[in-house]
Amino acid sequence: MSNETRVLFCNCTYAQVVPKGTKEGVLKKLCESDVSFDAVADLCEMSARNDPSLKRLTEEGPLKIVACFPRAVKWLFSAGDAPLNRETSQVINMRTDTIDEASAAVFAEGVAPNLPEDNRPPVEGAEPDKEA
Repeated sequence: MSNETRVLFCNCTYAQVVPKGTKEGVLKKLCESDVSFDAVADLCEMSARNDPSLKRLTEEGPLKIVACFPRAVKWLFSAGDAPLNRETSQVINMRTDTIDEASAAVFAEGVAPNLPEDNRPPVEGAEPDKEA
């Protein structure tokens, strides 16, 4: 496992919930930088297909995911049988961040973990915030 922070950019091709201008602006800045990154068409679609790439990404060390809401991304990876490590994962939200805010987070040193606490799927009948 590597300690180098990886960057994963989601183009949100099918769900189209991320503003087009933000996606294009952040992607342009990534392409113009010296930062290595992986770009995927749509994390939702990858999760639905249980794409093995998700698991590979979670096993390769610290990860910044440029996509949408942290909670949504957490559950997409979990549903794709590739739960994210809360201590080494950061989700950069292009639905709410500006191009400059998202880009600054991508290029910042290290990972600023921001996943919600519970990393397990909800259990039917269980009370919220209680152990299942």
